Amino acid sequence: MQQSARNFHNYKVWQDAVDFATLVYNTTSKLPWFEKKGLCDQLQRAVVSISSNIAEGAGRPTDADFAHFLDQSLGSANEVETQLLISKNLRYISEEQFCQLTNNLTNIQKQLTGLIASIRSNNK
Repeated sequence: MQQSARNFHNYKVWQDAVDFATLVYNTTSKLPWFEKKGLCDQLQRAVVSISSNIAEGAGRPTDADFAHFLDQSLGSANEVETQLLISKNLRYISEEQFCQLTNNLTNIQKQLTGLIASIRSNNK
């Protein structure tokens, strides 16, 4: 179905993803120096990809295209979850930081899943 332009700023999931990226950047700034070109960079790229894919998909002309970019965003969120777990296991972040970050991330993942389902159910 053809859609008029969507304003990605109006999606709460995009707003939450931008806030989450800021939180992750603040957290990764405290990782060991030798991880700056490894886990830190990968985590930062993945977390930025969540909101970026929402924004890019919102500019696409069809619901199917938008849903595809939301799928990509959800994949990036899953990647971030994995990298946060590795960071916790290596004791780069505390259990408390891990819980706070993953709670925020779980909220974003649920929003993405709901938005994807809503878009796809409207196009059946």
